Amino acid sequence: MKFTSTILASGKTATGIPVPESVVEALDAGKRIPVVVTINGYSYRSSIVFYSGQFLIALSAENRTGAGVAAGDEIEVDVEIDDQPREVDVPADLAAALSQDSDAASAFAALSYSKKRAIVLNVEAAKTPETRQRRVTKALADLV
Repeated sequence: MKFTSTILASGKTATGIPVPESVVEALDAGKRIPVVVTINGYSYRSSIVFYSGQFLIALSAENRTGAGVAAGDEIEVDVEIDDQPREVDVPADLAAALSQDSDAASAFAALSYSKKRAIVLNVEAAKTPETRQRRVTKALADLV
């Protein structure tokens, strides 16, 4: 489903794409709608959410760069329902630690995509092996 929108700036760096209510109604997929967004031939996975009185799709700095757009730009947007499972690539060290702790592994498996991703990104952001190991250990402790 295609529509035209103007990228909104929120705060210093956050941006979002307002989605017309007619698009949300046509998609008929509930309150949080997982979608594949395409702008200027660049596609990414996101969700349409109701936030601050309107329907929005988040547009990160990475996705703005990929699509070649900026806050204030009027853009053509194509969205389609994303019915593929959202999987997180678990780094080897975290996967190995989870394989040694069945309670933590079960808790991790039960988390939403967003919460799994937050844990993985935290581990991957570590700059030293020691910090990374501490973060893996903390993640397991927090899961049980």
